[in-house]
Amino acid sequence: MAARPDALWETILSFHRLRDRRGVPVYGEWRSETRTRLNGETRLLGALVPTRGYFPDFLTPPEGLQGLDTALEAIRATPPDRIHAELSVLASERPAAASPPSWTAALAEGRPEPFSRLLGALRGYHRAAVEPYWTYIQARVEADRAVRGRALLDGGAGELLASLPPMLRWRAPVLEADYPVDRDLRLDGRGLLLQPSYFCRGSAVMYRDPGLPPVLVYPVTHADAPAGAGESGGAPLGRLVGHTRSAVLKAIGQGGTTSELARRAGVSLASASQHAGVLRDAGLVVTLRQGSSVLHTLTPLGAALLHGGTRPARERRRYARNGPVTS
Repeated sequence: MAARPDALWETILSFHRLRDRRGVPVYGEWRSETRTRLNGETRLLGALVPTRGYFPDFLTPPEGLQGLDTALEAIRATPPDRIHAELSVLASERPAAASPPSWTAALAEGRPEPFSRLLGALRGYHRAAVEPYWTYIQARVEADRAVRGRALLDGGAGELLASLPPMLRWRAPVLEADYPVDRDLRLDGRGLLLQPSYFCRGSAVMYRDPGLPPVLVYPVTHADAPAGAGESGGAPLGRLVGHTRSAVLKAIGQGGTTSELARRAGVSLASASQHAGVLRDAGLVVTLRQGSSVLHTLTPLGAALLHGGTRPARERRRYARNGPVTS
């Protein structure tokens, strides 16, 4: 399991979400807000990332887990022959009338100027589309990791793979996936990195090149927008007082079902559910349904509050404002 969101997978997949009209409850307001912050990045990125189908593997190196700066340096270090090969695949899948722009040929030759343009566009787009929502993206990925982690502890790797979203089906020894093309990937003893993604939608994503380290990017579960999350941050947080609610927050810890929270905090099931709802409205908890159970996990803001850290009031307001946009 990936330890955190991948900066470039989220960037590239969000570029897909920006240009389609699906998933309005989850991405609609995000699209509107993001478009106001863009400054021409979409035209350049669109040359390498079509609205559907293949985009070059070198745009999402494994270093994306280490943050944007490290990932962009990894792109810059991509060997020219690999860039040429992947751009040739991209060109072969384009409609005949959609010839690639001339700067992509210079990119394949390893010239510095087109690399600077590409990296600048990726950085600018990330700042506009992904960075303002990063805290919330982290919270959703952490919630997904908690669900997978519990499945692993309960039943091992088989239970973990069986717990993945419905477009993925574990039929040992094969993990089947709904996918736009028919293909097989044999691990041949290699591990498989499971990468939950906020901006992945509909189907999982993998590298085209079977020789690259295997990674399966799949969508996190998007719950309904939390009730009251559209209020200003001060209103829900102002209700966060009292010994019992603090005990419930502490009981959530690394995650737990409502019945587990009730047992840990020494309160009734109804009380635990009510307090967890207030914590969720305040942006401190993420709630996901897994089968017949409801699993609660801390957001980064909730963890900071629990462990004595503080966040600026403007960040709390931003989290509350973004709740219905990205949940």
